[in-house]
This record gives sequence, structure tokens and C-alpha cells, in this order.
Amino acid sequence: MDDYLFEYHVKSCKQVEEKTSYIEIFNYSDSSENSYEEHPLTLDEFENFLSRRGAFSPPKLAEGVKLVNGMRLIVQKNVEHRDTFAPEVISLPHDLYISMAKKMRLPLKAIEGSALVGPFFWCAYDQDEEDPHLQIIFRKSDVRKKGKTRGWEIMLSYSFRDGITTGFVKGTESSDIVKSLAHLTDCRSDVGHPLLLPMIILTHDLSAKGDIRQRGNREWLRSLENAITMRDEIDEHEAYTIFDVDTINRDLVECNSQVLWKRPQAYQVIVSEFKAALTKYRDRVRDERDSEKMKALNASMEGRLEFYRIKLTGMEHYIHTTLERLHIQRQALYNIMTQRESKLNLEMAAQQRRLAHASKRDSTAMKTLSLLGAVFLPGTFLSSIFSMTFFNFDVGDGKEVSSDLWIYFAVTIPLTLAIVLSWWALDHYREKQYAAEDQDIEKGIEKMETDILAIMRKKTMNKASTWNSGSRSPGLPKGSTVFFAPGSLPMEKKHM
Repeated sequence: MDDYLFEYHVKSCKQVEEKTSYIEIFNYSDSSENSYEEHPLTLDEFENFLSRRGAFSPPKLAEGVKLVNGMRLIVQKNVEHRDTFAPEVISLPHDLYISMAKKMRLPLKAIEGSALVGPFFWCAYDQDEEDPHLQIIFRKSDVRKKGKTRGWEIMLSYSFRDGITTGFVKGTESSDIVKSLAHLTDCRSDVGHPLLLPMIILTHDLSAKGDIRQRGNREWLRSLENAITMRDEIDEHEAYTIFDVDTINRDLVECNSQVLWKRPQAYQVIVSEFKAALTKYRDRVRDERDSEKMKALNASMEGRLEFYRIKLTGMEHYIHTTLERLHIQRQALYNIMTQRESKLNLEMAAQQRRLAHASKRDSTAMKTLSLLGAVFLPGTFLSSIFSMTFFNFDVGDGKEVSSDLWIYFAVTIPLTLAIVLSWWALDHYREKQYAAEDQDIEKGIEKMETDILAIMRKKTMNKASTWNSGSRSPGLPKGSTVFFAPGSLPMEKKHM
């Protein structure tokens, strides 16, 4: 079934072209016979390499010299095709890929993992009891970034009978395959251990780069804490100079994504699988190949794996703390944004109330017209009354104006003045009421805004109660608040 599924998946794959080379390392009982070769491998010589024919035939050894161990690898370094690590893609012709996997006894299941992402390690025995092999798959790939896939892959098969490890190795320029193969050739006397190359690759993958990046992320976090919640644990040049919500929010998201780079939990699983693979090797290795040197190398690998386990545990706690603090700052930033929205809503409500009162005052224009009517209405009214026949203002002694005309003015003027003064007094009273209402509105808005900001700020500081955030800039009055924001992105400042 494995053969059928393997050929089925291979034939379903798309083929891309990559430059191919080979590495051969052989160690003999006479160290002067040890050999190392690395050369390009053309497709017309591919089968000869697999079958060890022609130029790849085993050398004739002197009498008494025996092969101790060795390694034969087909290598594709610095692969360039954009789909190299895409699902269902192989970088060799279909027939050669099938021939390579079967003649080198490589794990056939590897073709079913072409869509795997992240670190993956698998190790198991094959089903041949006469010539048992320990098969290994170790790969790490990622989805496309800037149009290209990234990663590396190794498939190895170790023969317990002859001590030779065969395999296929492929990696992009962003991987550490080139460095790992260089270290392999420098340690070629130890190639008798099938986990040597995987251990070298794991060592590069768990190098200090991850720790340095996490330290940079923590420095970035401190700058964000200073900007959002005024935590004073950074140098002055690292502080944000202007509080810009969009920039701060973008930095929080980017810092969070950087912290999640190379999640320790995934590599802890890899370390556990490595330990199981070492046990599998120790359980089946032949006595003649289990030299003191191999035992020491195996013990060294176990100690290294234990070191990585503890290192990853510490990094996991460190990352957890960073993520929790980022979460606090995100909540604090959300509170600040809420405060601003509340203030804006208050200002809008205040403006609406001001507009309402302004509209109310605009009605005084109508009052002016009413005043004019009130001024002329009494005189007009009295003129009409006095012109009636009920009154007789006889003019005697040749006079043209009645001597009783004063009655008209005596009544009209006081009445008009009384009406005007009454209106003025009423309007003046109303203006005082409007002014008092305006003051109450402004005081109410300011008090409401102050109360809301105080409550929100208190909640913000309570979220960050694990440290002293009550510092303030020198020279500022008590209660003053200063916000900082970046002049440039921390990524541009290259903290990491």
C-alpha cells in the first residue's frame, strides 16, 4: 500500500527545476582512506549515483581496511523557484524522484507531508527485518511571503547493517541549510550517527537569533508601555514623542506578531521527538558500530536536547509575560480611545445644547417686533378711543387745539413707558437666567468629562498595577498627564 500511495502522490505533484549536487562522505578503519566529495549532479548521472555505478562506484580498499560509516546525500541548496515548497510540488523529475526514494530507502510518507507548515520531525523503523533502516523526516516550510515559499527539508535513511546514511536535502536561501552542510563536512568523522545532520539543523534553528529577537520585542514593549501608561523604564531617546493612536495601535499589533515568532511549544515537541529518535537508534545499533565515540556523541546529543528543553521552557515563560503585558497595553489603549470618543460625544452634546439655546435667543428678534408694536399700539388704541363720539373736546375762543389734549398724552406716554419698562425688565431677567444656564451647562460638561476621564484612567492604571506607573515628568504640576508617541516605527529604529 505504501508503494502505491507514494507513486500516486508523486505523479500528482507538479515538478519544478532546481540545481542539484551530491555529497559523499566515507570513513574507514584506516583514517587515511577517508573521503569527502561534493560536486554538481546532472540528471544523466543521477541513476549512476543512486546505484553507485561508473564514477560513483565504491573504491577498492586495501587489504584489512573496512568501511566504518558514511553518508550519501542528494542536495539542492539555495533553491529559487517560487513554488519549491508549495503543496504537491517536487524539484526532481517524477521518475528520478521515485527511483531516489526507493533505492535510497527514504521514507515514502514524506511526499504526503508536502503541505506541512512549521517545524516537523518524524522518525521510525522501516519494515525490513533483514536490512533494517531508521528513517527520518525533518522539515520546516512556510506559506508564501513576498511571492515565495520558504523552508528546508531533509529525508534520511540510516542502514544499521552498513552504517551508511542516505538522504535528500533541500532548502531555500533563507534557511540554514548551507551553513548546516558546511558544519556537517567539518564534523564528517561523526557521520556514523544518523541524527548528526538533523541535530546541526536544529542547533541553527534554535540559535541565539530567537533570544535576541525576544529581547528586542521586550524593549519595544517598554517603549509602548511608556507611551500608553507612562511606565518609566526606558531611555529618553527611546520614548515616543507624539501620541498617535494609529501608530501606537499598529506597533502593538506588529510587536505581538514578532513575539509569536518561533513558538517554543512547537519546538518542545520537536525536542521530545528527537529524544525518541535517539532511543530508537540506541536500541538497534550494532555493537561493532556502537563505538565509544558514538556513545559519547549520542550522550552529547541527549545533553544538548535537555539544554534546549530547558531553554525553550524559559523562553515560553518569557514570551507569555510579554504577551500578557501587550494585552494590558492594548486594553489601556482601548480605554484611552474610549475616553477620546466619550469626550467627543460630550463636546457634540454640548454644542447641540448651545445651538438649542442660541435658537432660543434668536427668538428675541420677534420680541423686538413685538416691542415696536407695543410702543405704537397704546397711542393708536387711545387715538381710536378718544376719536369716538363718546368724548367731546370742544375748541373755544378761536383755539384750534382743545385744551384737554393733554389728557391724551398724559395717558398714552405713561402707559407706553410702563409697557416698555415691563418688557425690558422681563427680558433682562430672562438674559440672566440664560447666562446662568450657560454657566451650568459648561460646568456640567467639564465635570462630566473630568469624572469620566478620571474613572477611565483609574481603570487603565489598575490594569497595569504590577508596576509603579505613577511617575510624572519633572516640572509639571501634580495630576498633569503627558503622552508620548513614536517619531518613527520601532521596527525602523531596529530595536530588534
